[in-house]
Amino acid sequence: MSEFYKKILDNNKKWVENQLKTDANYFKDLSEGQSPPLLWIGCSDSRVPANEIIGAKPGEVFVHRNIANMVIHSDMNMLSVLDYAVNVLKVKHVLVCGHYGCGGVKTAMGNASVGIIDNWIRHIKDVYRHHKGELDAIVDENERFNRFVEVNVIEQVSDLAKTSIVQNAWKNGQELYLHGWVYGLNSGIVTDLGVNYSSNDDLDDVYQLNI
Repeated sequence: MSEFYKKILDNNKKWVENQLKTDANYFKDLSEGQSPPLLWIGCSDSRVPANEIIGAKPGEVFVHRNIANMVIHSDMNMLSVLDYAVNVLKVKHVLVCGHYGCGGVKTAMGNASVGIIDNWIRHIKDVYRHHKGELDAIVDENERFNRFVEVNVIEQVSDLAKTSIVQNAWKNGQELYLHGWVYGLNSGIVTDLGVNYSSNDDLDDVYQLNI
């Protein structure tokens, strides 16, 4: 058994002991169910831990993660998580959180082939194409990279609002808010991009479904 593997097993035991010292019913209470107010859609990057960033405890955040925090209308994994969060858990907020320095977004800025992930990266390239005028006008490459991260989040929040799952919830009078953030790896601070949706009226007419 490797030292790393042994270490994480030992860490689990220590963590359990510490939790039980604080609250003897900690795991009993968790096992009885969850009712998180938030669905977090974030990047798989190991440096962006959803719960820790917002100071949330286990049971307070339902989480979906993928490369570059994408909301793709044909991704059954994402749609299943979204459907469960909205229709079963009745979350009131869905948050798309990207992060500066995102490797998936950076790769989408170039033409290098990195394997099967090329097919996923293509969706991020589509975002660049839609914002090509604005992004190409930014001379500094790092500033352009940062802005690309931001517009990618903005597009993903918009794509969330376009899903039948979200629109159904709104049509049924369910309280549901969509938001977009970017996390700074070098600061720990999140930037609220000010992109928020709370009803079908926030969508362009062409995307509003007659449900």
